[in-house]
Amino acid sequence: MTLQEYDYARESPSKLAASCLLLALTMKNLGGWTPTLEYYSGYRSQDLHSLVKRLNFLLTYQPRDKLKAVRTKYSHRVFFEVAKVTPMDMLKLEEILKNC
Repeated sequence: MTLQEYDYARESPSKLAASCLLLALTMKNLGGWTPTLEYYSGYRSQDLHSLVKRLNFLLTYQPRDKLKAVRTKYSHRVFFEVAKVTPMDMLKLEEILKNC
């Protein structure tokens, strides 16, 4: 979804990927950012917090009518319907990230 948004073009691909992973781990309640993830990604959890919040915010809004291709593709069961996952409540996300 970030491919369609110019605001994310300035982010490094590795930081974007790490932030997406942290958001996914948080959304699925699979734990937080471990020392192993920090070591191999090169990012501390605190380095990712603002981008994680922006990514969750992006999930809360439906795409414009002309930009539905990515959401439609990832709404298919072949891709585990990840585009249909409900975004986290921003206050809950803030609280969880504080404790990471």
